Amino acid sequence: MAYKHTNSKGVTYYLHKTDVTLRGGKSQTIYFFAKVEKNDKGEPTDLPADRVVKENPRNGFLTVSKKK
Repeated sequence: MAYKHTNSKGVTYYLHKTDVTLRGGKSQTIYFFAKVEKNDKGEPTDLPADRVVKENPRNGFLTVSKKK
């Protein structure tokens, strides 16, 4: 079951993750939101315990960042 979040505009987004390799050869996990639950660019995932969802108040854009 993917984490889903409804922003202030009333649009529901689903959290996805994908593993990428950086130029230096290091592997990193990237989290992103999509309007559909199934996406070709990543796999649906739950929100990690060390992350928090933030919303841009101007446009409703969602981002995932580390807790402080």
